[in-house]
Amino acid sequence: MTERKRIYLSPPHMGGREMEYIQEAFDTNWIAPLGPHVDAFERECAEAAGVRAALALTSGTAAICLAARSLDVMPGDTFFCSSLTFIASLAPLAQMGGVPVFIDSDPDTWNMSPLALERALRDAEASGRKPKAVILVNLYGQPCDMGRLLPLCQRRGVPVIEDAAESVGSLYGGRATGSFGKFGVYSFNGNKIITTSGGGMLLSDDEESIAKARFRSTQARDEAPWYQHSELGYNFRMSNILAGVGRAQLELLDDRVAKRRDVFARYREALGDLPGVSFMPEAPNSRSNRWLSTLTIDPGVSGTTNLDVIDALAAENIESRPVWKPMHMQPVFADAKYYRHDGDESRRLFETGLCLPSGSNLSQEEQSLVIRLVRGAFR
Repeated sequence: MTERKRIYLSPPHMGGREMEYIQEAFDTNWIAPLGPHVDAFERECAEAAGVRAALALTSGTAAICLAARSLDVMPGDTFFCSSLTFIASLAPLAQMGGVPVFIDSDPDTWNMSPLALERALRDAEASGRKPKAVILVNLYGQPCDMGRLLPLCQRRGVPVIEDAAESVGSLYGGRATGSFGKFGVYSFNGNKIITTSGGGMLLSDDEESIAKARFRSTQARDEAPWYQHSELGYNFRMSNILAGVGRAQLELLDDRVAKRRDVFARYREALGDLPGVSFMPEAPNSRSNRWLSTLTIDPGVSGTTNLDVIDALAAENIESRPVWKPMHMQPVFADAKYYRHDGDESRRLFETGLCLPSGSNLSQEEQSLVIRLVRGAFR
């Protein structure tokens, strides 16, 4: 019996001018890191995000690392971060010796709770230990409630790193995500809405900080006729070939967002009547790219769990996942402080949340199969 073709959660979607740009890189022998495609990709991303400067890097994690270096995160410094996120949002700061404080989710956005953040900032103020940064994560493409979160940080002079790794193409108040913090971060990993295979971008209106990050991203080599270093840097720069792929993908961003939003809308239409099912809301004044179509299943109402559905899909060679396991539940951060919204919203979302196949190249026939199997998993 032939195994069914696998349906992935979020596969790459090629189909533009990728090969044209790659061929150009080969024809001009710009194979090594840096080159004309890198320069152009940075300009085009900065323009798309509405910021003054951008820096193309090997990953979104590299971008967060350089943002943390720019903010001078030192051992013992505290920083605040959404608990419901992937570990890459904060790992670079923790590796620098920073001490994470986790903030719960708001049920209206699934992103950082303004109520919990305000409590955390008040406590920090009272203790005289202001955090070095607040990391706002746009979960699954959903913009944070910037209108409430940013003023809390601005009033206290706390810089924001906007982790927009999952929200390329999303808007808040008509403005591109990645443009709201002191630094913004994009990811172009293979599973993202647009991809360079592996890669990321650091964004900012602070051109001086981007110039310094650029210096650090190329091993912090001093201006000298020999290799001289006055500080330690990194090998973080994107290759010219991958930047060519990124340029072609960026040209198709609006189409990819539209397709992902269509996938989400079909799921909501077909599954929204199931008992105990609630889809990830779209925050007011925002447009999510719907990178992943996500929902929760209340087992007390439905008699079905998210893991039951995952097992039913896996039996038919279809990939799905729970939502991120919150950072305050991770063994490596067992001793970290955690500020709740009302109860433990992050934990609830993890225990009931489900991510369905969401690729922009998901066919309607494939999606219909997913829908049929999800419905069949409900007792």
